[in-house]
Amino acid sequence: MPASLTEVLDLLELEQLEVGLFRGGQPARSMLPRVFGGQVAAQAVVAAQRTVPEDRHIHSLHIYFILGGDPSIPIVYDVENVRDGGSFTTRRVAARQHGKIIFYMTASFQVAEDGYDHQDPMPPVPSPEESIPLGDIVKARSPKHYEAWRDEWSSFDLRYVGDNRTEQEKEASSQLVVQRLWFRASGELPEVRRVHNAAFTYISDFSLLGASLVPHDVYIGDPRLQAASLDHVIWFHRPIKADQWLLYDQTTPSASGARGLSTARVFDASGALVATVAQEGLIRPVG
Repeated sequence: MPASLTEVLDLLELEQLEVGLFRGGQPARSMLPRVFGGQVAAQAVVAAQRTVPEDRHIHSLHIYFILGGDPSIPIVYDVENVRDGGSFTTRRVAARQHGKIIFYMTASFQVAEDGYDHQDPMPPVPSPEESIPLGDIVKARSPKHYEAWRDEWSSFDLRYVGDNRTEQEKEASSQLVVQRLWFRASGELPEVRRVHNAAFTYISDFSLLGASLVPHDVYIGDPRLQAASLDHVIWFHRPIKADQWLLYDQTTPSASGARGLSTARVFDASGALVATVAQEGLIRPVG
């Protein structure tokens, strides 16, 4: 993953090969064995957005991660024009490498409309300034891996609020499993709503699967675990500013069959519910 926000923005600048056909680059250097799923998702969002009128913004996307991406070669994105309606537009995106489909996304766009309005309240949490930079936790837990972690994830400022990993905390919260963090881009993004939507999609794949491991006191990266994102869904409720603080309020309703399901509400610092995210992933015990 890129170490700077500039590199993230470079990844979101796709090359157009033909009508509805785009090519996305890779980070100049990355220690990851396969392409970060959020990168593929964000590039697919950019590709789809470039085929949709400017007055329509993405309100939902549904993704399947089919094969791990090869970080050594570009990814080709083929956008299918499914429907252009009076209010809604639908696109389907296939991502390809080595002649194979590695990813599918269906995305829906909508013109701005007025209607009923309600939302969940934001939970009481410590502020970003009161929360712990995630890099500090990594450094304390595994100093030898800190530099590599910093180089991969410094494009976003990530602050860990906490989880209820202990039995006492779970009991106090009526057994609801919770994992929370604040995040924002490490710098200013262009004042373009589509850029913020793509940047949010990029980071939305970070940490969500880990919530499904909280009840089992296991972390992503544990050598006893094989983990991978399988599918990913985002509903965009209100405009998102990805360079301002967002609370990732994560929980996990179920794990079974070597798969874990995580869901999350995303609030901005004012308390507005801007998105809901869900993901099922592989959490297979090994060894």
